[in-house]
Amino acid sequence: QLQPVESGGGWVHPGGSLRLSCAADKFTFDYIIVGWFRQVPGKEREGVSCIGKNIDSPKYADSVKGRFTISRDRDKKTVYLQMDNLKPEDSGIYSCAAVYRPWPHSTDRCLSEYEYSYWGQGTQVTVSS
Repeated sequence: QLQPVESGGGWVHPGGSLRLSCAADKFTFDYIIVGWFRQVPGKEREGVSCIGKNIDSPKYADSVKGRFTISRDRDKKTVYLQMDNLKPEDSGIYSCAAVYRPWPHSTDRCLSEYEYSYWGQGTQVTVSS
């Protein structure tokens, strides 16, 4: 089954850091856009960050700009989300998602969950003192 796999969630104090990984080794990596989303009970799923083949054009939600950094490793077929200066409101289930797009592709809409075809199971992130 074609599915990205998340890892790296956990519990951290406010101000702390976590790095999430999204392994996409079964995909043709150069042709996928990968997004990170988070969801908390009672709220809609929120697009956090996304990246395409052009690593110079990542997208971030306003709430995480300056604190989160997305990157992709072509050799490892993995996308990372480095989360620094975490806040309690960052808590939630973080999922990565992938979609095939021919190159050249745009990341203009990649924060929308409706763009994606393949979803991981999610990993829990808890920021609490």
